[in-house]
Amino acid sequence: MPALADNSRGIIMMVLSNLAFIINDTWIKLASDGLPTGQILFIRGLISFAVIFVIVLATGAYRDWRSVCNGLVAWRTVGEIGATLLYLYALFNMPIANVTAIGQIVPLMTTAAAAVFLAEPVGWRRWLAVAVGFFGVMLIMRPSLSGFDIYSLAALASMAFITLRDLVTREFRPGISTLLVIAVTAAAVTMTGAGLAIVEEWSAPEAGQWLMLGAAAVLLVCGYGSSILAMRLGAMAVVAPFRYAGIIFAVIIGYVVWSDVPDALTLIGTLIVVSTGVYTFRREMRLAQKVPPSPAVIVNQSSA
Repeated sequence: MPALADNSRGIIMMVLSNLAFIINDTWIKLASDGLPTGQILFIRGLISFAVIFVIVLATGAYRDWRSVCNGLVAWRTVGEIGATLLYLYALFNMPIANVTAIGQIVPLMTTAAAAVFLAEPVGWRRWLAVAVGFFGVMLIMRPSLSGFDIYSLAALASMAFITLRDLVTREFRPGISTLLVIAVTAAAVTMTGAGLAIVEEWSAPEAGQWLMLGAAAVLLVCGYGSSILAMRLGAMAVVAPFRYAGIIFAVIIGYVVWSDVPDALTLIGTLIVVSTGVYTFRREMRLAQKVPPSPAVIVNQSSA
């Protein structure tokens, strides 16, 4: 059964992608004990860009460099930079499981933003799922009488930038090279890290820190690559929900490395966010199947 085999491989790739991203976050968080954010971004970004650059040259993707010279790619890069800076700020000051749990709100934020800014139809069921999902995030963040924790707000704000990135990506025309988009993003984030040197005091990394940042850079590229393979190998409706495997990895690693144990409210909030995210995604897939593909989509599918 080819379809079953493809879906199985897609699921494996999606799970591996999330594992790569979580371990990347772990190495970065560990390295942050002795290095400033800008230096971490610069070193990791430089190594990541070098790996991607080699792949771009080897595949010949560089020939399509004009495809990434447009405003949409620029806005996507802005979203990536903002998300990276805010996410790392939260990650360095919060349990990794909490940051990852807040990150699961992205599919719900994308649904809401697409309805508001792209005029995509969203029915009351999905709006209800979005509202319930944000309630779950509030359980994770748990604002006190004095207000929200600044690190939780940073994590939530980083998800807003990721939503911007994903919405802009939806508008990309067919044919834009994924590898080149990743290369542009890596270069921009690396330069942002270098720019932070103006306000930070950099120090010479130790051998262990070089090893952690190098491993994080390779894992970041592997995470991007395996997530792309996941969507290309399997049916999106089957594969995408497995992105939530990252929560399980984050809880396990948080306990093993930092002895972090999520409390009951955090676990309940996480379960709510994941459940509403899976429901929203499956609802969107069912509705999309009822809409006949346009001629442009048919052409794109046949040329793939």
